[in-house]
Formats: sequence, C-alpha cells, structure tokens
Amino acid sequence: MDELVKAVAERTGLPEAQAQKAAEAVLDFLKEKLPAPLAGQVDSLLENPGMVDQASNVLGNLFGKK
Repeated sequence: MDELVKAVAERTGLPEAQAQKAAEAVLDFLKEKLPAPLAGQVDSLLENPGMVDQASNVLGNLFGKK
C-alpha cells in the first residue's frame, strides 16, 4: 500500500495524507466493481510488493506496454 500511496502522491502532487485517502477510495471502488475472486486478490497484491510489480508487468503486456 505504501508504494501505491507514494505513486499517487508523486503523480498527482497530493500530500501523502490525501494520496492515502485517494488510494483507499480507488481500492474500495475496485473491490466493489471487480468479480469476487478478483476483488479478493487486491489486498493480497498490496501485501506483497513483488506481486504488485509482477501484476503491473502482466497488465502492461496485456495492454501493449513493453
């Protein structure tokens, strides 16, 4: 979660406290909208920073980012 908050703060220029709230709002939204099996994986990804990098690479490849 810390990596996500840092990324939000850097990309938006928000102070860390506001970036934390923004990140939480986005994660809550995703968990509500994603199918249950995927929503359950959101917290797991955030608990393991290596998984976040791995997921980012997979998603980037799916959408043409190399």
